[in-house]
Amino acid sequence: MACRLDGATSPDAGFSASRPSLAGDVMSEHTLKFFGDELTQLKAEVTRMGGLVESQVEDSIECVVRRDVDLAQSIIGRDAKIDELQREIERKAIRMIALRQPVAQDLRRTVAALKMAWNLERTGDQAKNIAKRALVLAEAEPLTPLTRAVERMGRLVVAHLKEALDAYTSSEIERGLAVWRADEDVDEHYNALFRELLTYMMSDPRTISSCAHLLFIGKNLERVGDHATNIAEILHYEITGEEVDGQRPRWQGADGEHPTGDDQ
Repeated sequence: MACRLDGATSPDAGFSASRPSLAGDVMSEHTLKFFGDELTQLKAEVTRMGGLVESQVEDSIECVVRRDVDLAQSIIGRDAKIDELQREIERKAIRMIALRQPVAQDLRRTVAALKMAWNLERTGDQAKNIAKRALVLAEAEPLTPLTRAVERMGRLVVAHLKEALDAYTSSEIERGLAVWRADEDVDEHYNALFRELLTYMMSDPRTISSCAHLLFIGKNLERVGDHATNIAEILHYEITGEEVDGQRPRWQGADGEHPTGDDQ
């Protein structure tokens, strides 16, 4: 405390003593606001990446249906941008964890951005793989009924991916859980496609090569559906700090087994 020579207390002594505390509070509030802005920006970058990936998946289905070679090549070329965004988000998230040392929900939001970027990058890879097979299919005889079956499955998967991304952007848990619960619909479409392709290959061996490519495209789409479900789970953990209760719904055959023998 500041004192005068006559022993009286200076009138501004209490104010002087409180200055470091006030300065510390202001500094803390500024730091928290700055970190909050960084988190908001990070989520915006993830959302932007999600929009690009969603377009890639939609276009990959279109290039198969329309036998569009130019579109397929464009998808393959655009994949590098998605990889670049994934690396940038990863760098920023790791830097924020190292420098800001977030805890609780702030930590979950940062880690969620990391996981989102990884899932979106893998989803982009699935779209690129579809485009590569579309290039091969464009040189073969069209199998219109089978292509339409792939298109139906693709539209369903894109709808799931869009809904999961919108749920993440708006932080709507129930919206994300609806995608999680609907995962078995994608499995059901894939297994129906699998059986239809087997029938074609057995009845006409000349279609084996094209049917094999369509089968792999169906598997790519199933993987995209899995990533949409992952996004729903990431959102749930980010907000609640808990895993989604129960196992993922999976379509099963009449004997209770996965018809394709895939235990993913």
